[in-house]
Amino acid sequence: MTLALEDGSLFHGEGYGARTAVAGEVVFNTSMTGYVEALTDPSYAGQILVLTYPLVGNYGVPTGSPEATFQSSRIQVQGLVTQHLSRHFSHHLASQSLEAWLAGEGLPILSGIDTRSLTQRLRERGTMQGWLYRSEMGLKKAQRAATAIDMSVGVFSRVAPEARSTHGDGELKVVLVDVGAKDGIVECLVRRGARVTRVPWHEDFLADARNADGVIIGNGPGDPQDLDAVVQRLRSLIAGFSGPIFGVCLGHQLLARAAGFETYKLRYGHRGSNQPVREVHSGRCYVTSQNHGYAVDQTRCPSDWEPWFVNLNDGTNEGIRMNGRPVFSVQFHPEGRPGPTDTEFLFDEFLALAGSLKSGRTG
Repeated sequence: MTLALEDGSLFHGEGYGARTAVAGEVVFNTSMTGYVEALTDPSYAGQILVLTYPLVGNYGVPTGSPEATFQSSRIQVQGLVTQHLSRHFSHHLASQSLEAWLAGEGLPILSGIDTRSLTQRLRERGTMQGWLYRSEMGLKKAQRAATAIDMSVGVFSRVAPEARSTHGDGELKVVLVDVGAKDGIVECLVRRGARVTRVPWHEDFLADARNADGVIIGNGPGDPQDLDAVVQRLRSLIAGFSGPIFGVCLGHQLLARAAGFETYKLRYGHRGSNQPVREVHSGRCYVTSQNHGYAVDQTRCPSDWEPWFVNLNDGTNEGIRMNGRPVFSVQFHPEGRPGPTDTEFLFDEFLALAGSLKSGRTG
């Protein structure tokens, strides 16, 4: 099997899984574990994922969708690239191998290549389009035959739920605007006593917010500039909703655009579970899980907003908050899945605000 990049680079290795040709943006993730969570994260929809850790698959894939493992109902990536694929697995929850899982979903795996060299190329030249195909097919034929995902509005429709759903039975009512939100976000809220209504991004979440105590805008794939309709509704939400509003990852970018910030594409994105961020005012540092290819431009910050977190590797924005209002967002994933839970306290603060404001309204 071969991976071809748009700059002409070719990486030949062993093919596993489905023998199909796929196309997508080639991105890398630096996490040492958590491939099940990464592969089911809707933020990876339409991408070919390169795992930099050299050994992948040794603990297999768990049965069903156990809590805190699967982040959606399906594998989201186009294909997987590894240095060494372990075809034998050992874990008390595992029911099948990584190879069998991807093959059953109709997705290819390329193994046996120098992923360090590939990652260095992506870091030097930036994220690129790629094609993963059987070597005997040839590049031109593969480019014609490869399946790809429309990365404009189409990708958001692919990852959004078909209909709204409710999770948990707590007293605090939270609306989750679902643009491809991870199940880990829902689990974190429900475990803290919230009743979560997941609303697809293309539906009228403003109507749901009228009866909610708080609103979260979830993560997802793609370019936030392609979701201007959501941005317009978020402007109305900020103007008319008195409860807390919390954006996560893509939700951070959408909330920022609604506030008047601009967004831009990063050269190779932040994907991994060891990304350091610093809270601007306290100076305290946290290790976070991240998966995004776009960022918020904080150089032209609206007067009623302020930067909240900053990335310690490249200085990019990692969070914003509104002055005098409970409206805020972060670029990283407080829920981890995979990765550290250093910043999971943000869900506690969000729900505490929702509870106190609800008490004030009812009082």
